[in-house]
Amino acid sequence: MAIGLKFQSSAETLEAQSKWWGAPDLPLDVDYPCASDGEPLLFICQIRLEDIAQYDTENQLPHKGMLYFFADMAEYVAPLEGISGEEHNGLGEWSESCFKVIYSPTCENLETFAIVDDDDEPAFLEAEKIEFSTVEGGYDSFKLLGRPYYDEIAEQYPDDVCLLQIDESDEWGLRLYDCGMICFLISKQALAEQRWDEVKVYFHSF
Repeated sequence: MAIGLKFQSSAETLEAQSKWWGAPDLPLDVDYPCASDGEPLLFICQIRLEDIAQYDTENQLPHKGMLYFFADMAEYVAPLEGISGEEHNGLGEWSESCFKVIYSPTCENLETFAIVDDDDEPAFLEAEKIEFSTVEGGYDSFKLLGRPYYDEIAEQYPDDVCLLQIDESDEWGLRLYDCGMICFLISKQALAEQRWDEVKVYFHSF
C-alpha cells in the first residue's frame, strides 16, 4: 500500500501543517538547503507525520514530527523556471547536492523561510493543503511510500521504497519531459533506521 496525495488551495497560512509548495516552516537550528552552486533548492512539501499515521499501516514512517522535501527542479515548473541555478538535472539519478530530505522530530518552534527572487518577489508557488488517502503500492500519481510507478525505476532499485513520487501537473505548469516522474527513493533498511541522508532521487520519462 501507499499514501496518495491530492492538493487543495487554502486561505489558511498552513504554518506548521502539511503543505505542498509555499515556504517551509523549518526548525530554528536548520539552515535552508542549497545546491552546490549556492542557489536555494526548491521547497516541494512538508508532511506533518501525525497526518499520515492512520494511512501508514506498516509503520514505515515516524508518526510524529515533520518531513521536508527539497530539490533543484524549478526548471520544470513553468512559473519558476527563471529562478533555477546553473546546474541542469535531467534523466537518471541526481547528484546528492541537487536535493535534500530533512526530518524534524517536532512541529513546534518552527520558522518560515520565504525565498525571494532578485526583484524581492516570492520564488515559490502558493502553498496548497495536502489531502491523504490509502492507494495501491504502484499508484500512478503523487504519493508517499509504495513502489515507483515506472517498472524501469523499480527494477533498478528493487530494494528501495518510493519515499515521495512527483507526477506532472497542468495546474502548476509542472512538466517532466514526456509523462515523467521524479522519485525520492530510500532502502527499506535505511528507512527503518531513519537514515535520511541515504535518500536518492531518480527522474524517469518515456
